[in-house]
Amino acid sequence: MNAINFHSFYQRLFNEGIIASQKELASLLGVKGSAISQAKKRKVTPRAWITEISEKINLTPKWIKTGNGEKYFDKPDDSNHSFEIVPKVKARLSAGDGSFDVDQKIAEYYSFQKMWLRKKGNPKNMVLMDISGNSMEPELKNGDTVLVDRSKSEILAGAIYAVGVEDTVLIKRVEKLPDKLVLISDNEKYSPTYIIGDDINRVRVLGKVIWICREIN
Repeated sequence: MNAINFHSFYQRLFNEGIIASQKELASLLGVKGSAISQAKKRKVTPRAWITEISEKINLTPKWIKTGNGEKYFDKPDDSNHSFEIVPKVKARLSAGDGSFDVDQKIAEYYSFQKMWLRKKGNPKNMVLMDISGNSMEPELKNGDTVLVDRSKSEILAGAIYAVGVEDTVLIKRVEKLPDKLVLISDNEKYSPTYIIGDDINRVRVLGKVIWICREIN
């Protein structure tokens, strides 16, 4: 049987937005990063990886190996209704005083309709994160999942952002005023946080929240 070229295999998944790095490929496959490095060095893709990806995200083995034929097992009538894959990371956004749970490892992947998702931006820049805490209620609740566009870091007054402050990760409305930033909670029990002077440099706008998902108990 012909060997499957690693570079072509990797580039195909990358170009389709299924993965954005070798680290994401390792997470998708459930292998160590060293396994990806070895495959790259040998220039050969293990056939077991083809099966693993096919089963996890509904891609046909033929397309994964060659880029030819049907991409998905169940191909919609309109290609605009095919799907994009977005990673969900283990890190949680704190809707409270701050969270040290900043693990960027991918926990799982979610599928979104391509046409819908691309109207919102480039899927390669998007990530899903869970919310922990009640400071953004009633708009956002504890346990909600949000879609964050990491390319949207320009502050628009009143918009909701994922914000990094030193080692903490928050979800807040952000307003930019002369010489200060204001982090605002929707829950009136939480006072606004004013960041001034050199402390502004400690703040990283990680991305804008563009979609919310909530399970109904």
